[in-house]
Amino acid sequence: MRIHKICLSAAILAAVLMAGGCGGKAAGTAGTTASAETAEVAGTTAGVPDHSEAPGGQNTSAAPGGQVASENETVSPKNVVEAGMVPVYGTEIKDGVYPIKVDSSSSMFRITSCQLTVKDGVMSAVMATSGTGYLKLFMGTGEEAAQASEADCIPYVETADGAYTYAVPVEALDMGIDCSAFSKKKEKWYDRELVFRADSLPAEAFADGKIVTAESLKLEDGVYTCEVRLDGGSGRAAVESPATLRVENKNVTATIVWGSANYDYMKVDGEKYGLAATGGNSTFEIPVTGFDWRMPVIADTIAMSQPHEIEYTLTFDSATLKRVD
Repeated sequence: MRIHKICLSAAILAAVLMAGGCGGKAAGTAGTTASAETAEVAGTTAGVPDHSEAPGGQNTSAAPGGQVASENETVSPKNVVEAGMVPVYGTEIKDGVYPIKVDSSSSMFRITSCQLTVKDGVMSAVMATSGTGYLKLFMGTGEEAAQASEADCIPYVETADGAYTYAVPVEALDMGIDCSAFSKKKEKWYDRELVFRADSLPAEAFADGKIVTAESLKLEDGVYTCEVRLDGGSGRAAVESPATLRVENKNVTATIVWGSANYDYMKVDGEKYGLAATGGNSTFEIPVTGFDWRMPVIADTIAMSQPHEIEYTLTFDSATLKRVD
């Protein structure tokens, strides 16, 4: 009887391990290197299912078709959907291929580069990760991935330099998108949230009328003031608002005055702009590529031990434009 029970248990275990579906163990993973998930699930043994219960008593590792990491097995996620973000859909972007920045809710799943393709209003992307610890992705939650078929998963493609890339659909920019990553070492799904950032695209990528310009506003040549909001960085930096704008031949130049004297240059669309004045707080004259959207800029600070470029966005509110000359 004892032998019979042992054999029966072994058969059940084998059946579970051989179960198909998107969450099943992929062939050829034995002996692979540890993934970044090691830090998230420290204390477990590679290849051995962890049957600890998630908060609330739910055993997520028993999900059909594969295992799902519980909350206490993952690093604390960060919020990647910022206040004021409005989804930007493919119909609002011109057809083309663009480099785009992708924020991830997990430091264990960092996107190092990404190419966005837009065609006939449909968006897709090929993104590269910082590590090689994930066999496949599923565009949804881990629970959904565990129930899905293998055909619904997105396998990695290795580049010539050894990076792992994944071709994924993109529903919208500036919107949280669920994405689950299957750990090569831990054989579990880990929930992530991605945001494909619209403010990392060049202004010319947007469909006509999407970005408000001096031309669409019919601004005459002259000097104006306009409220401007700074976002990004540590959240401690500030710029003077309203800012002074100069309009000439449909081109807009803004005078940006920072709240400190610790910046020595700015960059807009890759162009570098030096200080426009000496003495006092750092002041720059930079082009305004559009109103009512988060215009990406870079500012170099010398407040640290080494100069450091910091990414920000500036939003010029067209409703507050006032002519002053």
